[in-house]
Amino acid sequence: MSRSTSVSMLSRRVYWIITEKTQPLSSKYSTMMHSPDQMQSNPFSLKSPRDRIKYNSTHFQHNDSATSVSHQIGENVPRKDKITFLVKTLMDLKDSKEVVYSTLDAWVAWERNFPIGALKNVLLILEKDQQWHRMIQVIKWMLSKGQGNTRGTYGQLIQALDMDDRAEEAYDIWKKKLAFDLHSVPWKLCKLMISIYYRNNRLEDLVKLFNGLEDFDRKPPEKSIVRKVADAYELLGKPEGKERILEKYKDLFTETTNGKAKKHGYSTSHKRKSGKQG
Repeated sequence: MSRSTSVSMLSRRVYWIITEKTQPLSSKYSTMMHSPDQMQSNPFSLKSPRDRIKYNSTHFQHNDSATSVSHQIGENVPRKDKITFLVKTLMDLKDSKEVVYSTLDAWVAWERNFPIGALKNVLLILEKDQQWHRMIQVIKWMLSKGQGNTRGTYGQLIQALDMDDRAEEAYDIWKKKLAFDLHSVPWKLCKLMISIYYRNNRLEDLVKLFNGLEDFDRKPPEKSIVRKVADAYELLGKPEGKERILEKYKDLFTETTNGKAKKHGYSTSHKRKSGKQG
């Protein structure tokens, strides 16, 4: 399917939803949308999103107390419906980067501002449904538009790449976008990357990452991280490293109950067997 065909098909679907949602509008606006003359110059018939936006700014304006207001066709559609529509559309598309990107281009064409909030909700739905490949495509499209350039977005991309069996790409994103800032990158993302290295048997990288965090005096917030690092040292044949880590962070294995400390030693039941991905 060509890019223009994909945009045209999505536009027709958007137009159907919009006309359903805008029935309560004034008869003048309804007539303007549905008249034969207007339909002949229907913005959805324009192939380029830029042309459609230009059409919108030119033809959908009126004066209210000497103020010119531009009406976005989709502004009367509830945000929830827009999100649901996009998710369903993405689920139905074939696995083609061009088709997905064209669909997303058409979806945002009538927005005054880039709908980053709505797209975050779309990503959460895709993540919940474990649609990792589609999630990757949406994030990469966002980044190509210069949007969503945050640590959180890159964390989502790294997780999706790993779950989509594209760990090498996940490593590259981590190194290029996050690893240079170990003094401030959130522990949530560090934990994610340590887990990815652990599952994929990249033990040298795991230890190097943890040592880099220690260089900035950053203490791991939970014992699961320490267990993975200790396992990595043991599997690498560096028992002294394991002992150092367990001694340094032994307080994480101590719980306080009714004011009394209760120690939980490092148990071999938590250890990862060599060659087995956890």
